Amino acid sequence: MRRLAQTALLALIGAGLLHTALFTDLYLRYVKEGLRPVLIASGVVLLLLAAVNAYLDLRRPEPPGHAHAHEHGHDHSAAPRVAWLLALPAVSLLAFAPPALGAYTAAHSGGKPVTTTARERFDRLPVTSPLPLTLTGFTKRVQQDPTLAIRGRQVRLTGFVTPAGPGGGWYLTRIIFTCCAADSQTVKVRVYGTDAPPADTWLAITGTWHPAGRLGTRSAEAALDVHETHPIAQPVNAFTDDLPLTPS
Repeated sequence: MRRLAQTALLALIGAGLLHTALFTDLYLRYVKEGLRPVLIASGVVLLLLAAVNAYLDLRRPEPPGHAHAHEHGHDHSAAPRVAWLLALPAVSLLAFAPPALGAYTAAHSGGKPVTTTARERFDRLPVTSPLPLTLTGFTKRVQQDPTLAIRGRQVRLTGFVTPAGPGGGWYLTRIIFTCCAADSQTVKVRVYGTDAPPADTWLAITGTWHPAGRLGTRSAEAALDVHETHPIAQPVNAFTDDLPLTPS
């Protein structure tokens, strides 16, 4: 029975990985897109191991006295019933999808620190208006660009709504995977000028930098005075800080 449990778990987990990585986009809730081949390879290996286990079980003769033990109800090779609980995560990959990380996670994490070097140079901003920027790019321009090129520029950002907490207000937010959900980081831009939409709503917003602190320094707040908001569908690959999507 113990080997049967092992074989079943290997098969379930392997099938769950392959189903998630080959036939759905749900794997993007757990890992970066570039790790899809690793998930597929892992699923194949687990299914092969399950097949090998099953083949060896069929080839292995039943040891003497094993049937006698069954008759008296003392099959000591049986796995504990609690071991079957290990199958639940595997079955969940096949049966239902856990919710993606969202506003709750973002509200309980700090903002993603924007890294730079002393030699970093900022390119001239294009004349496009509104100017599409990532949340990280906007934050860098606000806090580190000595040319103050972001002053007065109308920009477009996209992300999901995270309530700011007891003090009210809200943030436009992106959760970014470095590798997987376990190492996710959050970048937020405070939004002024409109009431908070429901949490986890995905939006494209246009606006200008909200003057707070000294522009071009760490004292400047990554914040926007909003002019327009447009609901958008959550992108398939939501856990990146990509350039804004076109509002629908």
